Amino acid sequence: MSLLRCVRILGLVLLVSHAGVLAGSAVARGQAKDAARAEADLKAVKAEIAKIAAQAKRDTVDRNKLTRDLRAAEVSVAEARGELTRLRGERGERTARRAALAREKADHEAALAAEQRALAGELRGAYVIGREEPLKLLLNQEDPARAGRMFAYYSYFGRARAGRITRIAAHVGEIAALDAKLQAEEERLAALEDRQKSELARLEAARAGRGKALAALESAAKSRQASLAQLRSQQAGLEKLVRELRRALERHPVDASSAFGKLRGKLAWPSAGKIVATYGAPRAGAIKWDGMMIAAERGAPVRSIASGRIAYADWLPGLGLIVIVDHGGGYLSLYGHNDQLYKAVGERVAPGDTIAAVGDSGGRSRPELYFEIRRAGRPIDPRPWFNRSAPPP
Repeated sequence: MSLLRCVRILGLVLLVSHAGVLAGSAVARGQAKDAARAEADLKAVKAEIAKIAAQAKRDTVDRNKLTRDLRAAEVSVAEARGELTRLRGERGERTARRAALAREKADHEAALAAEQRALAGELRGAYVIGREEPLKLLLNQEDPARAGRMFAYYSYFGRARAGRITRIAAHVGEIAALDAKLQAEEERLAALEDRQKSELARLEAARAGRGKALAALESAAKSRQASLAQLRSQQAGLEKLVRELRRALERHPVDASSAFGKLRGKLAWPSAGKIVATYGAPRAGAIKWDGMMIAAERGAPVRSIASGRIAYADWLPGLGLIVIVDHGGGYLSLYGHNDQLYKAVGERVAPGDTIAAVGDSGGRSRPELYFEIRRAGRPIDPRPWFNRSAPPP
């Protein structure tokens, strides 16, 4: 191969390599721009939804003192329950840590006892031999080889005793350190117990406040006409919220991993329980149910039916603590009357993710989950979308 051809090939290789580096850099820059755009988009949609939530609160809560009192009481109950759950979890972790430290201390104490027994045996053997025995071996040179072996044995025993004493000292130090850690864990557990008692008291006070607010609302809506007016007002509030959310979400569409429309007949129910109200059934007067009501255990997990993004997570009159998930393509799922909310606006969710806990917020008399599916802002019958006729018991 000629020198000129070699130079040409080398130049071509360098050119291709440089082009690859440039292409890689371009891809990296593109990915960085995409990530920056996604972050900016998320911030924008969260800001818009925050404005919508604030407006909904002003429209339907702040103008009505009884509703405002109920919201404050139920939010306080949710916060107290959430903190109590967190404290119980932390206390469980601390209890497990304390048990692990106690087991570690017991292991060191057992090892210390074994080392002490072994050292006691060695010391008894050394006492029986006597301190003069090595000197006798040195003076008695009848068998120099035997004397050399015995000196080696004595040296070995001496080092073994020294090593054992060092290990005993280490075990004693470890036990002392573990005692200090155990004491610290005991103090933390005592503090957690005090905080739990305080949170329980706060929870009971919040429950009492909710009871008073609910009784006042029920008293104000005693008549059939007042009750219907209240329901219509609550429906109007939800409809306005959904409209505003749709406008915001259309400007910042969710990138769903799969088309929601293709999931008809394949979805799992959002919660276990018993259906107590179905879509389209009479609710009060001419008002019908836009979704389904599922009676369930308080605190039971509420799961997202499909992938998407949290579009709303707040308190709303008539629905209490509600989560709305945007699944893309104009589809939304709504989960109301929750006890606690576990996700915030903008968070991504996958099918089956726990997004809330079943409760009775919004003025319910028992724990129930209200569930809707909406397409283009309109409620649709959820039943054909599930993979079984009823939720698991």
